[in-house]
Amino acid sequence: MKKISAKELQDLLQTEKIELIDVREVDEFANGHVAGARNLPLSGLAENYLSLDKTISYHVICQKGGRSARACEFLEGQGYQVTNVEGGVEAYPDELTQ
Repeated sequence: MKKISAKELQDLLQTEKIELIDVREVDEFANGHVAGARNLPLSGLAENYLSLDKTISYHVICQKGGRSARACEFLEGQGYQVTNVEGGVEAYPDELTQ
């Protein structure tokens, strides 16, 4: 599984358009998330992942990196290109959007 740090994600967002999926629950996402992230909770991922495009590479984030790692394992198994953001939003050095 590909991995990057939250700081590397911040740097990447400055120069590229990234498809970022936040797999935290809806209430966690509403309390603050990385700008531009799409909420797709891990708890419903197995039922909702087909809305994702297999031709696009996704970065996956959660609170600390555990749920996003599980989501990445699942999505890789389904044929998606994913990168786990280690440290999650807790380690993200920029302000979160609400």
